[in-house]
Amino acid sequence: MTNKTRQDKTRQDKTRQDKTRQDKTRQDKTRQDKTRHLDVGCGSQPRNPFNCNEMHGVDIVDNKDLDFSYKKANVVLEPLPYSDSYFDSISAYDFIEHIPRFAIVNNKTIFPFVGFMNEVYRALKPGGVFYAVTPLYPRIEAFTDPTHVNFITKKTHTYFTLPNLAGSIYGFNGKFKIIQVKKVKASQIGKEDSPWIVRTLKDVIYSIIYIKKSHIVWKFEAIKDCK
Repeated sequence: MTNKTRQDKTRQDKTRQDKTRQDKTRQDKTRQDKTRHLDVGCGSQPRNPFNCNEMHGVDIVDNKDLDFSYKKANVVLEPLPYSDSYFDSISAYDFIEHIPRFAIVNNKTIFPFVGFMNEVYRALKPGGVFYAVTPLYPRIEAFTDPTHVNFITKKTHTYFTLPNLAGSIYGFNGKFKIIQVKKVKASQIGKEDSPWIVRTLKDVIYSIIYIKKSHIVWKFEAIKDCK
């Protein structure tokens, strides 16, 4: 083999190695950039409040011909059909008010709402975010729908969040940190993409005009060890 042939082969090997490294770097970055969101009770139009690039939905109804990943499941009484620490965020728009606080199954008392919160915590990645919007007791919106069975007050979140974690006496084994808990007007729901200044101004205006807002927003961070 001549010196020139050797040099050419060395250059080719180095080019292949560089390309392999670049491809691996791109793949690693793609994996890091990929974010998954789950909308619980999504129907055919899931919400994606944090603009994740992989959208999932779960509901009790049959859905076909959808442009997102969908699973049918009764998450009131069944676990979320996903693996541990799978999602960057999970949302529940007008859903948790439909989850019973207790039920009798096979002659045994269970706490479906606590169980659901355990499942949300399990399916979130460390630092993942749970975002929920629900009618606020004692507003009429909390009672009008005959399928509303879980009445959320301004203090209910303390059963699932630090420092209280009061739900542990009923089997809650998660740990959420409060990012935000606030009352909102119904027309503010689903406007997370609006510019910050617009959302802030509307919040101030509604706080002045509307003494009692109809819904409450929960935004919690899952505190869990990285594995």
